[in-house]
Amino acid sequence: MKTLFKNVLFLISMTAILVACETENNLETEGLWQLSNPSITLPSDNLIVLDETTPNDIITFSWEAAVSSANFIVSYNVVLDTLGSTSFDTPILKLTPENSGRALSASISYETIDQALSFAGYQANSDVELTWGVVASSINKTSVDSNTLTIKRFENEIVPNRLFISGTATENNNNLSNAILLRRLNDVEGKPSNIHEVYTSLKAGNTFKFYSEQSLPALVYGGTQEGEIIKSGTPISVNEDGQYRIKVDLDNNTYSLLKVERWNMKGSPIIGGWGSDEPLEYIGGGIWQASIQLVNTGGFLFRADVDGADFWSYLLKRIVGTSNTLIIETDAATQGVSFEDIPSEQLGTKLVTLNLSASAYTYTIENDPNAAEPLEAPNALYLFKNNQLVGELTKDGDTFRTENYIALQNGDEVTLNTSSDGSGDSFTTFDNIGATTEPDGINVNESPDLSEGTNVIGVERDQAYTFTIDFANAKFQWNYYNIFLFHWDEINQKWEERNEFLMTYEHPYTFITTVDISANFDMKFISPWDNDFGSESPSELSGNITNRGGSNIRNITTNGNYRVSIEVTPDFSSGTYEFVQQ
Repeated sequence: MKTLFKNVLFLISMTAILVACETENNLETEGLWQLSNPSITLPSDNLIVLDETTPNDIITFSWEAAVSSANFIVSYNVVLDTLGSTSFDTPILKLTPENSGRALSASISYETIDQALSFAGYQANSDVELTWGVVASSINKTSVDSNTLTIKRFENEIVPNRLFISGTATENNNNLSNAILLRRLNDVEGKPSNIHEVYTSLKAGNTFKFYSEQSLPALVYGGTQEGEIIKSGTPISVNEDGQYRIKVDLDNNTYSLLKVERWNMKGSPIIGGWGSDEPLEYIGGGIWQASIQLVNTGGFLFRADVDGADFWSYLLKRIVGTSNTLIIETDAATQGVSFEDIPSEQLGTKLVTLNLSASAYTYTIENDPNAAEPLEAPNALYLFKNNQLVGELTKDGDTFRTENYIALQNGDEVTLNTSSDGSGDSFTTFDNIGATTEPDGINVNESPDLSEGTNVIGVERDQAYTFTIDFANAKFQWNYYNIFLFHWDEINQKWEERNEFLMTYEHPYTFITTVDISANFDMKFISPWDNDFGSESPSELSGNITNRGGSNIRNITTNGNYRVSIEVTPDFSSGTYEFVQQ
């Protein structure tokens, strides 16, 4: 037993000695040896000029080996960094030689090094002063030899073929990995140009930049508030929240911002036809969408509301030969395509989607899954105002219409019934007549859902209304026209410089405005382009007017401020006018 115990003690002692020896050897491996510095041999010149006509030419960096006193393996990295750098923790460029970093040289093409210098913010055709070094590594030791080097960049700046937008002002919440791609436009020959654009939302008080990649390193562009693009420049901001078209031209280093108040569908298929608009709502990602009642077949387009721009300045039409690809009408010639109004054969309540993301400028029209269920159309339908019968609506299939405009005031109550004494079935809508976000439009209309019910329909705005009750689509549509006094210098053919003065509606059937009028200017009363009132006595201060008839009014011989009023008949076919100097 004692012998066994002695043997155990011996084994424990020997194990402790072996562990101690192994620890000493490890300590020697970690610290008791030396790693010499590598010694730079190439490049021997302190100035290298990059020739962009030979982008594949190479620069070779070479060095004499660093030596481990313990004969451990040594590997290398070549680093280029800003002048005076010593740590090389975040170099501009890092090269790993062949043979897993053990080779004693590394080469790089002119194009690659020029790109790295561009990404780092150095300007084209400039002399870039750098510190470069060879970093030797072995186990946990490093050693360095470094030198200064001047590299002259390519004469012309790199032009990226992709651009992204990112920042706190954008929809990607400043996450560069989710930066928003801009659409690269074509030139007149149908080839990719250096013009990029994007439709997106921006937040005021925040900033954004443009990037050539969705990660760094990348070309990064800021700019001035005057529209100049600058590489590594100041972030850009906007003064108002909203949706913008952002266009970047890398040929002349400019950008432009166009605030789009909204996109509208306009044309034959919608209620009110070409005299009306159906607004689309922005849902993000360059996409607008709306549920729209299509009541006719025929052509249409998408029109942008832009403050300060002509009504017809920004029109999206279909590219000829495509099924649903769109282009801004004024951009077609510069992109080498032709355009046409968009044809439509669809009827009913549809979900209309306008996609202006970078992938494609397209539209779709599909059934609205949330559309109201159709109602069975009655044989007759009567309209009441404040419990008084106004009249019977005209039946056309499943649709009923008023023939004349009905003058209503705020606070009136409208009801619909299948019997002239109000004892039949009733129908209602839960939205007020005249409730709209665009009261000053031309042909203002809304189409709330129609349902069975006895609730009265409220009136929110004084106006003269027409009604279309569509049982097939369960829609109660109302509309009214605003009338504008058009005022222009016809003598000198200055129609394009005309004034369009919005007139104020006064109950019943009267429109009034007080404005400055120029002597010998022509005038008409217009709802472009559905109503067009001319005069039978165009040189008089008062008289009769006819819709789609009569002549331009030229009745003012002295510049001044005038109160102008018209009163129209309930069918808007004619009326009277008066000018009174104030």
